[in-house]
Amino acid sequence: MTGLAPPLGHRLRWTFTDGLTLVGRELGRLRQAPGEIVAALIFPAVMVVLFGYVFGSAIQVPDGGDYREYLMPGLFAMVTFSAWLGVMTRMAADASRGVMDRFRSMPMARLAVPFGQTGADLLTGLMMLTVMVSTGLLVGWQPHRGLIPTAQAFLLLIVLRYALSWVGVYVGLAVKNDQVADAMVPLGLPLTMLSNTFVPTDGMPGWLRFLADWNPVSALTAASRELFGNPGAPSGDVAWPLEHPVVTVLLWSVVLLVIFVPLSLRAYMRRGR
Repeated sequence: MTGLAPPLGHRLRWTFTDGLTLVGRELGRLRQAPGEIVAALIFPAVMVVLFGYVFGSAIQVPDGGDYREYLMPGLFAMVTFSAWLGVMTRMAADASRGVMDRFRSMPMARLAVPFGQTGADLLTGLMMLTVMVSTGLLVGWQPHRGLIPTAQAFLLLIVLRYALSWVGVYVGLAVKNDQVADAMVPLGLPLTMLSNTFVPTDGMPGWLRFLADWNPVSALTAASRELFGNPGAPSGDVAWPLEHPVVTVLLWSVVLLVIFVPLSLRAYMRRGR
């Protein structure tokens, strides 16, 4: 029986176990760089205070309401969409510095590396989300629809973040080196800004409103506002993604996972040849 591949269940267990080990490795790397942890956790809190009070004094919320309650779901979405950028830079750095070559020389499941990176990003994202929620509660934000819709909103944020992290894995493996990945980071800003995160899209020119309404960031923001019961939920004649934001976010999550998980795994295997 020698020479036969191990059963699928054993291979999956092997990949999962090694993936958890690499999650621990990534978290250990963060512990050795406390400044990076502090910056990652402080930045969301600064965003809440800065945008909440600077924009809050100048922007009227549709149908009334507190601007910070309008803003917080958008900031949750904004931080969620930053997931692929962090994973991209870490994957590109590991690939260009030979870290992945060392992993391949070890007796470990090869597919554990991308699974470990996405798992570590999920834990990091949970910490950032916790900081943002705590800061939001301090400045007056709160959910209004009860425990179950609130849990559904956070679950939606987590699911889409995990799907986006696989986009980061693929792009990080596709670029030549970490310098190229660093240069791509500013490209994430227009995606998050061209949305309903900070202001309603009603006042935008028609073509720009079309782009903003169909932006997945806007769908995630609208879904969060709906589930949290915060002001700014779309009404009237709106684009389909904003009329059905929860369904839209789930569709985006499934599509991204279906496309980028196999692409990422294939890119990782080819990178080692």
